[in-house]
Amino acid sequence: MRVLVIVKATKDSEAGVMPGEQLLNDMGRFNEELVRAGVMLAGEGLHPSSRGKRVEFSGSRRTVVDGPFSETKELVAGFWIWQVSSIEEAVEWAKRCPNPHPGDSTIEIRPLFEAEDFGDALTPELREQEQRLRDALTQH
Repeated sequence: MRVLVIVKATKDSEAGVMPGEQLLNDMGRFNEELVRAGVMLAGEGLHPSSRGKRVEFSGSRRTVVDGPFSETKELVAGFWIWQVSSIEEAVEWAKRCPNPHPGDSTIEIRPLFEAEDFGDALTPELREQEQRLRDALTQH
């Protein structure tokens, strides 16, 4: 199963406080361990929400809202995509992660949808389209 591992933002990360050399070293070693184990598929840190935008949808109307966004506890500071055998395995890996921020931090783990989760709604034509898109992504 694939999971999205979300590193929640903090006041410091939203203020643009960059990680120090020790945390970068620790996180680099952890990422190397994930890659060697065949777990890590992707991972990145994100700039503060002050550099972001939101597009809000209401019927056919689209509204663009500039950051920063106020609810820090709901914001994302970084992410990984992991390939694991179970959510429990993902939890075990997350528990081994260096604390991603000075002070208190939260990592959230959410399973990604797989084709079989959609049942009959994912028709053979839609499955073919999905595969074409995945193939195209791997060629970039």
